[in-house]
Amino acid sequence: MVQHGMHKPNDRSDVAQQRARRIAGLFPDGIPRLWCPTLTHFRAAGEPDEARIRSHLAHIAPHSRGILVPGSTGEGWEMNDGDIRRLLGIVLKSGGLRVLVGVLKHALDDMLRCLDDTVRWLVSQTGAASIDEALSRSGVVGFTVCPPRGEQLTQTEIEDSLSQVLQRGLPTALYQLPQVTGNEMSPETVAALAARFPNFLLFKDTSGNDRVARSGLDFGGVFLVRGAEGEYARWTRAGGGPYDGLLLSTANVFAPQYARLLALLDGGRADQAADLSQRIDRAVQQTFALVADFSAGNAFTNANKTLDHWMAYGSAARDFQPPLLYRGVRLPADYLDRAEQFLRAADLLPEAGYATA
Repeated sequence: MVQHGMHKPNDRSDVAQQRARRIAGLFPDGIPRLWCPTLTHFRAAGEPDEARIRSHLAHIAPHSRGILVPGSTGEGWEMNDGDIRRLLGIVLKSGGLRVLVGVLKHALDDMLRCLDDTVRWLVSQTGAASIDEALSRSGVVGFTVCPPRGEQLTQTEIEDSLSQVLQRGLPTALYQLPQVTGNEMSPETVAALAARFPNFLLFKDTSGNDRVARSGLDFGGVFLVRGAEGEYARWTRAGGGPYDGLLLSTANVFAPQYARLLALLDGGRADQAADLSQRIDRAVQQTFALVADFSAGNAFTNANKTLDHWMAYGSAARDFQPPLLYRGVRLPADYLDRAEQFLRAADLLPEAGYATA
């Protein structure tokens, strides 16, 4: 594939300026501070439920203008390329959202192949004459990749692999996910990549260690988002933390509440923000503990689908079958019973759901 936007190495300040221009072009109103790695709803094993997906997107869109499709929460690691394109076809038709496309592959060669194939697909789907035009028409603002899988990988190997991705010149988000990859990008590796590649725009960290954001290194304007759950009020810059924003699995459930939390912090109402944060945190921790030993799916998916069921259907939730996972397994009904208790105790249980209102 012809590489896009290739550039020669420049000094750090020049790269930062190029990055700022790319961000301004893709995000005229600024990068959203709240992002959601959206759930994928299914009507049968491997078959997306388009109506349910659209309903869910309409619910979160007023509060989370940026989405990652598919992320771990959307069962992206389990999907094949055809599954992902079917899902993207549904999501991109919804419009109005900034979409990061998840290119979740364990090996570098698979990552590069999938990236190139996805770009060709976007150009074909949009009828665009160029990659930039395809991105603009589709609402795609970039591609999200993790380091290749392997506990044994050195930082040099991680940097070399991600450099090959970034050399494509496409707008790119790097995703720290040691729970899956078995490794972490060091702050120095992230800073080195930021200094070389102006198309490296966003960094997401779900490790819970937050070493990159807390390092104090210069990342040249790369937008930092936290993906780990918990203590939501203290991690963004508005709350005195090191992150520019949040990219949370539980934005599938609590996007309105997180938007409210950020507004409270902006308004100097830290006590109210902390109270809301603690209530969400308690329900989230309880639900993640509930699903921890379930044999199918992953904890991010299973916890959020359990909680989202109540947000979708409210007091009528028991009239609908429990959520379905990618491989056709349903979550247990007793998970829903327990989740209702968690939400009620935190005063977060809706009477009317967004899918039934």
